[in-house]
Amino acid sequence: MKVLNLQCSHQHAFEGWFASEDDFQSQLARGLVSCPLCADPAVRKMPSAPRLNLGAAAAAPAGASRELSVPAAAPAGSPSHEVMAAGGSPAVQAEFLKALRHVMANTENVGERFADEARAMFYGDAEQRSIRGQASRAEAVELLEEGIDVMPLPLPAALKETLQ
Repeated sequence: MKVLNLQCSHQHAFEGWFASEDDFQSQLARGLVSCPLCADPAVRKMPSAPRLNLGAAAAAPAGASRELSVPAAAPAGSPSHEVMAAGGSPAVQAEFLKALRHVMANTENVGERFADEARAMFYGDAEQRSIRGQASRAEAVELLEEGIDVMPLPLPAALKETLQ
């Protein structure tokens, strides 16, 4: 199992887990490797320190942190990305993803009906609730001009799909 530090052209850092270096190169060449935050296919490998397992580890002193086990390998040829970051430090990126997951879990996806649903709630024709969906730039401007508060929500591809 190779765990590689990767970075897209927008400076988003993340980990990729691959069966081998050849598996990484193969997936990269086939366009299967992309940034889990912005879907940028311009990914490059960053320097990383290898971990060498040269035998049994010495017993750690009480209270010391221990190394965690690595999950089972993904099948060869399948894209396998673990999000480490979203922009900035890993801690900031983790908080960003946590907030986006909270929004996803606590809002109703109304899809293309977003502008209509937002208007109906604003004018009292529909029950007030937290919604998300798609609207064109023109629709968003119209909503704002009517006094309806909306904001863009950047959803990385990693949040749109089920994480395994």
